[in-house]
Amino acid sequence: MSYTTQMDAARQGIITPQMEAAAKKEQIEVRELQKLMAQGKAVIPANKLHTCLEPNAIGSMLKTKINVNLGTSRDWKDLDMEPEKVNDAVKMGAESIMDLSSFGDTQKFRRKLTSQCPAIIGTVPIYDAVVYYHKPLKEITSQEWIDIVEMHAKDGVDFMTIHVGINKATAGRFKKNKRLTNIVSRGGSIIFAWMEMTGEENPFYEHYDHILEICRKYDVTLSLGDACRPGCIADAGDISQIEELVTLGELTKRAWEKDVQVIIEGPGHMALNQIEANMKIQQTICQGAPFYVLGPLVTDIAPGYDHITAAIGGAIAAANGASFLCYVTPAEHLRLPDVDDVKEGIIASKIAAHAADIAKGIKGAADWDRQMSTARKNLDWEEMFRLSIDPEKARRYRAQAKPEKEDTCSMCGNFCAVKNMNRILEGEIVSIYDE
Repeated sequence: MSYTTQMDAARQGIITPQMEAAAKKEQIEVRELQKLMAQGKAVIPANKLHTCLEPNAIGSMLKTKINVNLGTSRDWKDLDMEPEKVNDAVKMGAESIMDLSSFGDTQKFRRKLTSQCPAIIGTVPIYDAVVYYHKPLKEITSQEWIDIVEMHAKDGVDFMTIHVGINKATAGRFKKNKRLTNIVSRGGSIIFAWMEMTGEENPFYEHYDHILEICRKYDVTLSLGDACRPGCIADAGDISQIEELVTLGELTKRAWEKDVQVIIEGPGHMALNQIEANMKIQQTICQGAPFYVLGPLVTDIAPGYDHITAAIGGAIAAANGASFLCYVTPAEHLRLPDVDDVKEGIIASKIAAHAADIAKGIKGAADWDRQMSTARKNLDWEEMFRLSIDPEKARRYRAQAKPEKEDTCSMCGNFCAVKNMNRILEGEIVSIYDE
């Protein structure tokens, strides 16, 4: 039996090697995963040309996955730093890497990723078009935008963010309903500007069927971009965001008719009390398609700490149905992240994802915590380091303040509640002060 995409295979009842590998990681039966994929509720981004891929499935009923953004810019074009970020991200367990390069030989770096990196690889073709054509934005033709989509598919990328939801109608509604921070999506602002200058329809929307043909041919998962995501909590849940989401819901159905896998991109900045409702609205409008969220950042006042604001929002979002968290680093809103920023962002997102998995009751999620609690009870420092989400940092912190006695830490010493409870329950005498 033959199939064109992972979704096509799932609908035909075919179990692919990618499904088997992903189901094993999820600790679920492969037929259960296949059923979710046939319904569009789970995806395995797996371009046919990305042969070194280690597959992962994305869906609200599965383990929450994280994505790491990286790439060069005109102001920071260190080509040696980006591969280092990639290696660190893979080593730390990031399931996906998105190349957002906007300067230099982007195709060379992209091809290197898809030929060597086992993580899911995503891109945003609209950025690359501006770099590739080297001409004023308004001179790029509709066909040239689409050609870049096909180039990325041929280069082996597993998913592409396509800013297709902001058509002329949505743009008109946006202009009538003023926002505090306008459009903060980089891709969204580019295509909005192009439509304003040319007077033409969004080419990704106008030629959507052609894009679906490309995705079907190479088995590229469509990440339907949220050009109108809120850029501050004051804009969250406004008309522009919801209207675009409705359009994305319609486009999801059209993609599924062609057996093309889809994920939906979501907010942005959003107050804590709005997140749950926003996740439910998305699931309803887009019929359970996996939701990919940036944060959401739950406050606007924390430059330098937005990995924390995003982790708070991400945990709530994932616990209420989001499938895929785009990490945010401490450098968000300030500069291109360096290697240390990337690590901080990954750790924060992994904590958020794991916390959400516990809340969702994902199989095996709480086992990790139980093992850590057992190690703490036993004062087994080496086991605690091994189980830590960041073993290097845990080991370094303990080494920087060595306690007088190895079975305590420098915070409590002989006052250690764990140590004293273990001893008293075993019938020992506990003195504390003069020990």
